[in-house]
Amino acid sequence: MGKSLKKFLKLFVPIAFGLFLVWYSYNSTTPDERKQIIHYISNASPFWVGMSIILGILSHISRAVRWKYLLRPLGYRPKFINSIFIVLMAYFANLGIPRSGEFLRATALTTYEGVPFEKGFGTIVTERVIDLLMLLLILTTTLLLQTDIILAFLEDKGISIIGTVAILAIGLLGLFIGSFIIRKSKSPFANKVKTFLNGLIDGVLSVFKMKNKWPFIFHTIFIWIAYIGMFWVIKHTVVETLSLSVSELLVAFVAGAFAMSTTNGGIGLYPIAVSAALGIFGISSVSGDAFGWIMWISQTAMVVVFGTISFIVLPLLNRNR
Repeated sequence: MGKSLKKFLKLFVPIAFGLFLVWYSYNSTTPDERKQIIHYISNASPFWVGMSIILGILSHISRAVRWKYLLRPLGYRPKFINSIFIVLMAYFANLGIPRSGEFLRATALTTYEGVPFEKGFGTIVTERVIDLLMLLLILTTTLLLQTDIILAFLEDKGISIIGTVAILAIGLLGLFIGSFIIRKSKSPFANKVKTFLNGLIDGVLSVFKMKNKWPFIFHTIFIWIAYIGMFWVIKHTVVETLSLSVSELLVAFVAGAFAMSTTNGGIGLYPIAVSAALGIFGISSVSGDAFGWIMWISQTAMVVVFGTISFIVLPLLNRNR
C-alpha cells in the first residue's frame, strides 16, 4: 500500500500542482488582461512559431544522433530512424509521468534494437549529466552577462548584495561540509551517494574517451543553441519583447528550463516563471504571460503531435521485432 501510494503521489502531485498554477495564473489576471493575452496567442506569427518548432525538431534529431555516439563504444548501432522516434516518444511520455521517458527510451531500445536495458539506461543518464552541465554553464554565463540588473532586481525586492553573497557563501560551505561528511561516512546512504556521484563523473569523463568525442560535443552545443534559438524567435510574436537582447532572454530561458523540471512539461509554472524573469527587464505581465504561453503551447503541441506519430509508426517499422 505504501509503495502504491508513493507512486500515485509522484504522478498526481506534479499534475495537480501544474493545474493549480494554471488556475492561479488565470485568476490573477483581469478580464481585460486575459483578452490581451489571448489576442497575442491567437495572433502569434505562424512563421516565427513555425521556426521555433523547426528548431525544436532539429534539437531532437541532433539528440538522437548524439545518443548513437554513446551507444557505439558499447557495440550497438541502432537505426537512425528508430533513435529519432524513441527520443520523441520519451519526451511525449514525460508530459504524462515525469522522468518516465528515460525508462521508456531504454525499454524501447531493448525492444527494437536488442540493447540491454541497463546499458541503454546508462547512456541516457550520461546524456542527462552532460545536459545538466550545459544548463549550469548557461546559468553562469547569464549571471555574468546580467549581474548588474539581477542584483538591482534583488535589491528592489529587499535582498541586499551582502545578503546574497552571504547566502551563496553559506550554500557553498554547506556543500563542502556535506561532501566531506559523505566521503568519510561508511553508512549505506553515504555509500549510495558516493556510488551515484562516481557514476556521474565516470559518465562525463567517458565522453572524452570515446572515439567520436568531437561530433558528440558538436551535437551537444548544437542542441542547446537550438533550445535558445527556439526561445529567441518567439520574441518576434509579442511586440513588447522585440527589443530584448539574447543575454536578457537568457534569464527567462533559464527560469523556464528550471520550471520544466518542476511540473509535467512545465504545465502552469513555465509561463509564470518566464513572465517573472522578463519582468526584470520591464516587460509587462501581459506580454510576459503571452510570451510564456506561446512558447509552451507551441513546443508542447510539437511534442504531442510527433510523439503520437512515433508511438504509432515505430512498432509498424519494426514489425519483425
